[in-house]
Amino acid sequence: MKILTSSFFLAIILCFAASADASSQDAMTILENMDRIIFSPKDRTGQISIILTDKAGKEKVREAAMYQKGPDKKLYRYTKPESQAGIATLSLPNDVMWLYMPAFAKPKKISILAESQSFNNTDFSLEDMATVPYAKRYTPELLETKSDSWVLSLVPKSTKSNYSKIIVTVNKQYGYAEAMEYYDRKGKKFKEQSYHYQKIGEYWNASEIVMKDLEKNHSTKILLSDVKFDQGLPDDLFLVEKMRPAETKKTTDK
Repeated sequence: MKILTSSFFLAIILCFAASADASSQDAMTILENMDRIIFSPKDRTGQISIILTDKAGKEKVREAAMYQKGPDKKLYRYTKPESQAGIATLSLPNDVMWLYMPAFAKPKKISILAESQSFNNTDFSLEDMATVPYAKRYTPELLETKSDSWVLSLVPKSTKSNYSKIIVTVNKQYGYAEAMEYYDRKGKKFKEQSYHYQKIGEYWNASEIVMKDLEKNHSTKILLSDVKFDQGLPDDLFLVEKMRPAETKKTTDK
């Protein structure tokens, strides 16, 4: 009887262990598929409109051209307003970002995870703009399975991250992220992000992304238009030395 009882409890323990491992594997599979959707195009270009809205409802609009190649190279060139024209940001592998501002006269290297500062004064942080796939940066856990979505908890692998976790809702049918909730190092939710998608050819494109800072009552909306995929962008487009435009006008906001 003791042998049978011990075997019974051992079977239960093994069953729970197997279930936990399967849940972990399912969460990772969901996250890796989400990454695949994000990074499946060989390259991508488009026009960006960035709309900043403060707590009083006042808006500021910026425009930029966006170029991306593979999962780890992304270049933004700002064109409007005139005070932003000439500014460029370049994201490269290994969590490295370069910033060019006409006033600096040369690009400045920024470590994404070492900096909590915002991305060009938006509600996105430099960490949010990293080009590294989520499955490489976070350890996922499946929190909930709904009829039309999965809810995952993503815990940063890096101790330098500004987040304790991110809760992401993933669309079951298409596999893309629908919403994200960001928690600071003390475990308090302080930002929310939502997505709207449009299918262009064989790819799903996030045509609208909204990030809200709950503490500052401020939001940033990014609209992506004129999107083109797999144009064969050259590698030298993403060289640091090419960030500086031929001419840079120094002006101020009106």
